[in-house]
Amino acid sequence: MAEKDAITPTSDTAEAPPEQQTRITIEDKGVVSTYVNFCRVMGSPEELVLDMGMNPAPFATGDVTVRVDHRIAMNYFTAKRMYAALQQSLQRHEQVFGVIELNVQRRVTPGAAEAVRKQREGDDKPK
Repeated sequence: MAEKDAITPTSDTAEAPPEQQTRITIEDKGVVSTYVNFCRVMGSPEELVLDMGMNPAPFATGDVTVRVDHRIAMNYFTAKRMYAALQQSLQRHEQVFGVIELNVQRRVTPGAAEAVRKQREGDDKPK
């Protein structure tokens, strides 16, 4: 009877094997670099699809045709890791170079940068 009452180790109580570290080597021979200024994101329940291309007239109004040259499909696990890596990279960039302004009108309006500089100087003056 003592044998029946003995506790048999289960997955919860058994010692886990030591974790093995994965070392990834990047092979980038033959990689073709490209520049894109347009990205469309689409998704399905199983994957995320990024269409990337070049917008020849990013400040144009009216109808603009953007040629998509690259399509990247990935699962949501990879997309979330990519999101975290991009978020971390953008945060570091903004800490060094300042906030990235997404509003085009604020970036390209003549005199806008000068007005912001003057406003900041005015805020720094003792009152």
